[in-house]
Amino acid sequence: MDIQEYIAKTHNGNDKWFVEEVSMPYHQQRIKDILDKKDYLSGQHAILNRGTEQYNGKLYEPRKIVLQYSKTILNFQTSYLLKNPVSLTGNEDIVAEFKKVYKKGKYNKIDFDILDSIVKYGNAYEYIYVEDGVIKSKLIASEDSYPVYNYKNELIAFIEYYVADYSDYYTVYYDDRVETYTNAGTGEDEFYLLEYKKNVSGLPICYKNVNELDSRFGRSDLDDFIGILDNMEDILSKFADSFYKHHNPIPVVTGQQLKGDGLPNHIVGGGIVLDDGSDFKMVSNQLDYQSFETIYKTLKQALLDVSNTPAVSLNNTDVSNLSEVSMKLLFQLADIKAGLNERYVREGMERRFEVIAKLLSKMGIVIDGEAFDSLDIVFQYSRPTNEKDIIENLKALSEIGAISIESILENSPYTKDVAQEMERLSGQSESEFKKVNNKSMNIEDKNEETFERKEVAV
Repeated sequence: MDIQEYIAKTHNGNDKWFVEEVSMPYHQQRIKDILDKKDYLSGQHAILNRGTEQYNGKLYEPRKIVLQYSKTILNFQTSYLLKNPVSLTGNEDIVAEFKKVYKKGKYNKIDFDILDSIVKYGNAYEYIYVEDGVIKSKLIASEDSYPVYNYKNELIAFIEYYVADYSDYYTVYYDDRVETYTNAGTGEDEFYLLEYKKNVSGLPICYKNVNELDSRFGRSDLDDFIGILDNMEDILSKFADSFYKHHNPIPVVTGQQLKGDGLPNHIVGGGIVLDDGSDFKMVSNQLDYQSFETIYKTLKQALLDVSNTPAVSLNNTDVSNLSEVSMKLLFQLADIKAGLNERYVREGMERRFEVIAKLLSKMGIVIDGEAFDSLDIVFQYSRPTNEKDIIENLKALSEIGAISIESILENSPYTKDVAQEMERLSGQSESEFKKVNNKSMNIEDKNEETFERKEVAV
């Protein structure tokens, strides 16, 4: 089913079908969930909805402690995979062309933003286009994105909808064109074509993670641990209230209290006078901090486990003098999560490479099919490593001839761009060869000159 059949069957052939499509309940529910996630990340947590309480006959405003662990965890997941830019490997010519595209289009930043959107909202959408001879990408905000799928879950169109200056704007992406409609300056339901462009790159690329309930859209990682964070904020806020009330004890007098003003204020600052055998004390609540500590630590450990975050990353573990193997074990969960995120990003990147190769061909740059198949991506995780051990291992493999120079560079902690480093080494090898030849010639000349002097002396 193509988009025309979809419009005919679903929207009865309405030429403004995109307005009805955006208003569909499942789209509205998905967008509401994304907006709720944005509010949560901005600090609008459930703990802030606590109402006022009565204490000692007065209104008391309870503590509302907000823990922004969610932003820290999500930023860690994104940075762990893409803090170091990806490296392109494969045929030298194809890598050189794609490196130019990456640099001009600032794709390293785009890759980071894509993964950031995936972990926060479950989806990311990228549209590739050409502007002034430069291949660029536009990231469409998740809350403005309405992909259209047919019954086979095939993407057949894409709608970008947003409101600006009290007017609605609909950008509709087809396979061959992009149309923008708006009602600016007209009635609420009177839409007109604002802009029309040819589409040479196809539909936007959809990035998503795994969602067991819907194969078309991803699922935010926040859904896994928002409940744990809400409980941590609740117990911490209530314990803070208990601590405040603990410092407001109730005075209790046992027995007869004598009449009078008590002790003079200028002697001891004030006091009371009790009859013989009477007692006075301040009664307060007893704080069970051990129970609070146990519950809070349990919740925090559950938060780290569910989010695949190493405890050492949130200063939850004291480490010192760890070996390379021990460090890998500490970050094993983070490696597993990074591997999943790598798969989601890689799927979209492979589609991006196909689009870029198509655009390069239209721009007169011939892309060989076999060379294109060799193109690959190398991700460099931000795991703390013992660089000395890595270099010694690479050196040992190189000495026995069990690894190539390119593989050494790919695994070296000091190499950011493998292809560029290979070019530098190639140029350096030629210059070193010339230096060795010149040095050898100088030595031979000196030897001949010394030999001639010896002959003259004889």
